[in-house]
Amino acid sequence: MKKRIYSVVMLSVLVIAACTACSSKETEVSNTTVPAKKVVLNEVAHSIFYAPMYVAAEEGYFEEEGLEVELVTGFGADKTMTAVLSGEADIGFMGSEASIYTYNQGARDYVVNFAQLTQRAGNFLVAREPMEDFSWEDLKGKNVLGGRKGGIPEMVFEYILKEHNITPQKDVEIDQSIDFGSTAAAFSEGRGDFTVEFEPGATMLESEGKGYVVASLGEDSGYVPYTAYSAKQSYIEENPDVIQGFVNALQKGMDYVQTHTPEEIAEVIEPQFPETEMDTITTIVTRYYNQDTWKSDLVFEKSGFELLQDILESAGELEKRAPYEDLVQTEFAEKAAR
Repeated sequence: MKKRIYSVVMLSVLVIAACTACSSKETEVSNTTVPAKKVVLNEVAHSIFYAPMYVAAEEGYFEEEGLEVELVTGFGADKTMTAVLSGEADIGFMGSEASIYTYNQGARDYVVNFAQLTQRAGNFLVAREPMEDFSWEDLKGKNVLGGRKGGIPEMVFEYILKEHNITPQKDVEIDQSIDFGSTAAAFSEGRGDFTVEFEPGATMLESEGKGYVVASLGEDSGYVPYTAYSAKQSYIEENPDVIQGFVNALQKGMDYVQTHTPEEIAEVIEPQFPETEMDTITTIVTRYYNQDTWKSDLVFEKSGFELLQDILESAGELEKRAPYEDLVQTEFAEKAAR
């Protein structure tokens, strides 16, 4: 009888031990770290202009959302758009005019904008001498080193000229023969009376005493949806959690730049620009900070989209307007901003 009771007790112990082992194993499995989802992001250029995105990267906000972001620089909206359409990149970061062009060309799986980063133009007009009382009228009869035809920097520049009753290529000569990124060097070598410069070109010319910023295109053009994040419809539909996590991380970056000083922002993003001196980074961040470059949220509003199409039409680059409802999704940005 005692043996029987002992056997039952031993059996119970073994069952409990087995269950404990199972429970322990399940805990191990449940505690297993889920691998980060890799996302290839192709940016149109690597610039301090996009500081909130680099804050998100340096502060680990993407990792907090379970994402491993591989950043690739496309060096041009056309190249960035090609990478997205071909599937080489999951998300593109560029001017939204590229999405309008591909939509109007009849792309089936066209690219949709889901978050807007900058709300002002990021380039500046640089003169050879300081001009404290600069007026856009001063450009009449002059030669200006401009941007690529059809690109948003050049179109914003021409839009401002027309707003001041100046006709491009008639009242002012615009040299569009120089590659993006090479205009500052050409200007320092004596070409042009003025140059339209993205950063760090404008600041470098000033630091070398070869040019002086006399106007901000961002201030004079008003609020323009200069750059936005986009992806193919199919990618957004198949990966809504990835898009939401990506936008959540960006919003944290936006919140950071809204609540910290230019000096603090510059310190965070410094590793992204190892070849640029800290003083230069700080100067550029301050310039963008003071002109209200970055939105407080990432919502791409209809008014901005329509203004962008006004600029495209003014430049003669848009045959027909594209519907906002097709090319912009705001739900991800709205959720992130709550």
